[in-house]
Amino acid sequence: MKFEALLIGRVFDDRGNRMSPSHARKGGVKYRYYLSSALLQGMAGSAGSVRRVPAADIEALVVRSVREHLKPAAPIDDRSLIDTHVARVEIESEQLVIHLARAKTPERQRANGDNILNVRWRRTPSTRRREILLPAGLPPQHARPIRSESRALLVTSIARGRRWLDELLADANASAESIAKRERCSIRKVNMTISLAFLAPDLVKAAIAGRLPRGMGVARLADMPAEWSRQHQMLGLPSA
Repeated sequence: MKFEALLIGRVFDDRGNRMSPSHARKGGVKYRYYLSSALLQGMAGSAGSVRRVPAADIEALVVRSVREHLKPAAPIDDRSLIDTHVARVEIESEQLVIHLARAKTPERQRANGDNILNVRWRRTPSTRRREILLPAGLPPQHARPIRSESRALLVTSIARGRRWLDELLADANASAESIAKRERCSIRKVNMTISLAFLAPDLVKAAIAGRLPRGMGVARLADMPAEWSRQHQMLGLPSA
């Protein structure tokens, strides 16, 4: 389930300036960002070392990091997770500093002052060349990497599919219908998202690294056969 501005009001640069949701369109595609308020106010000199960050990448990293740290016992959607557990996210040049809401942090962690997560992160330069997985017959000079927004959505969807699959395996009362009702989406979307949990490991790694070719997003990879060799065959990609 896709949310706009998941971290609105919680993102700051390393000089304490709030970062506001913004977006731009290129080629009919909408790209979301968090932009330092210092820039919006015409005070570029007061902005932090990172002035603009891709929203989908930051949101996916924060959600994944908080889930791995807290390991919530009960299912919780991404927006509720952020609203309940995240107080502030500071964007630095090489890391995210995630401040957890103290009232919701376990007692043992509060006693140790462990309400801050330092997550390694570095913005990928837009000009960096990537070794893209090439479909059969496509000349290297014609290959373009997956769009950053598509990559972030795909990685988030893979993580969500794995989480829902774990829920079905662990809870005898869970079903695609109950998940769809909770997430306010269709049963078909739940099933297609869960199918992403069965993607070949090398395809998942390529998705995370941004090495999949353009067009290999959620719509293309959902509902693939379980056999990894057939996934490569259907996508026209070389086997690992």
